[in-house]
Amino acid sequence: MEIREAEGGDAPGRVIGIGASAGGVDALIRVVRELPPDLPAAICIVLHVPSSGRSVLASILGRYTPLPVVDADEDQLLRPGRIYVAPNDRHLIVTDGHLQLDRGPKENGVRPSVDVLLRTLAAACGPRAIAVVLSGALGDGSAGAVAVRNAGGVVVVQDPADATVASMPRSALRAVGEADAVLRANAIGPALARLVGPGRMEKDTRMVEVDKPLAETADRPIGPPSPFTCPECSAPLWELHEGEVVRYRCRVGHSYNEDAMVIEQGSAVEAALWSALEALEERVEFLRRVAARHGEERARLRDRFHAAAEDARQRADLIRTALGTRGERPHSLDPHAEVAE
Repeated sequence: MEIREAEGGDAPGRVIGIGASAGGVDALIRVVRELPPDLPAAICIVLHVPSSGRSVLASILGRYTPLPVVDADEDQLLRPGRIYVAPNDRHLIVTDGHLQLDRGPKENGVRPSVDVLLRTLAAACGPRAIAVVLSGALGDGSAGAVAVRNAGGVVVVQDPADATVASMPRSALRAVGEADAVLRANAIGPALARLVGPGRMEKDTRMVEVDKPLAETADRPIGPPSPFTCPECSAPLWELHEGEVVRYRCRVGHSYNEDAMVIEQGSAVEAALWSALEALEERVEFLRRVAARHGEERARLRDRFHAAAEDARQRADLIRTALGTRGERPHSLDPHAEVAE
């Protein structure tokens, strides 16, 4: 892949991709406020945000740094000394000196996905890519960090002990084996300034190719088929291995690492249980109405319908118990509970 020279020769020397989730706003503020105003690199940020509404992250971060912070836009030119923030419900993609926004399949149950940003960053910038993984739940960003490492780039991870939610940094560290730097959030900005250094990206620099940087494709995934189905679309899943990272992907492009698969599969099971509960409670009401209509004239038939209604009610109670709506302890895989390691 060949990097296109930016108009006016103003190409960034390096491109930094930063990913965060739960607890990430505080970490991002601590990173950007330590960045120098003459940073010769472009920074792209993905923070997991709800798909509805509008992200205000750019305006928040802009209060803490002299660097311009803008919402990323389609076909936007990457310039040094600027920070680009992914909008809600769009993947942020780095191409040949530009940004693209994509509403393709969710990865790890989210859009924008940190993995998408970092994987495309690795494909576009190779050894001039820098991946930064900050506070967040689950493991989005781990596969992307591996892609950056494999492309010859640099991986920086927030110290899990410094992160509000340590799962994303821990997962990234497990995936890459050993990061180039593991730092507190307030030390990452100065470290990035040292890593970037002076200089611009040369026009004829050739980058390391990364296979299929986007999961969105009609092709069958390369890997063995798994016995599982996609929680989003119920299609078959294929099992993909990228170093220590295991991912599951369906044909249309929904992709999950193991942490995300646990949660998304659990959400699908919960949705099915709620549907079953609604069907059973509706059946209880219907059978009771039929029983009441028979009355004393057909007592035996009335009793049969009452018994069937009671059986359905008991099944509904079991599902309510399984759903934890009566004060039971949360499930051991509750995503809001940190797992001790």
